[in-house]
Amino acid sequence: MGGDGMGSMAMPPPPRHAAPSRMPMMHMSFFWGDRAVVLFPGWPGARGAGAYLLCLLFVLALAALTEALAAASRCVARRRAAAAAVPASSAALLTAAHAARMGTAYLVMLAVMSFNAGVLLAAVAGHALGFLLARSRVHPGGSSAAAARDREHGAGGGPPPDGASKA
Repeated sequence: MGGDGMGSMAMPPPPRHAAPSRMPMMHMSFFWGDRAVVLFPGWPGARGAGAYLLCLLFVLALAALTEALAAASRCVARRRAAAAAVPASSAALLTAAHAARMGTAYLVMLAVMSFNAGVLLAAVAGHALGFLLARSRVHPGGSSAAAARDREHGAGGGPPPDGASKA
């Protein structure tokens, strides 16, 4: 036993000829290029511009879905607040919509952490598109924001304020 008091508990030295790592080096700053690794090992990787474009469309759709789920959860929450009796199914639906929204939001965040500028732009464009379609009330069949605000505050449909009668 040596004088260090450790006996045979000393750590062996690291091997001198360790096998090279097969993991690609992760970028630590934004870069342009179609050889990014996004969400999964080797995807899209070096598969070419077509796979990279598919990846960008996937990130864009995921970000748009995040905004649509946010709008859906707000709609369910408004209906739940307006109802006199709250069914348990609306609580379960609200919880499921929130869980799905958080899952998609984290996937978009992880995709952006690839530090690929194209993926970042696709995520921002997806959030913008999702907001435009689901929450800005510009799409056909939707109502204006003022009409929605009036419905929320009872304007036009409820009893008149201060007991005044309608003409």
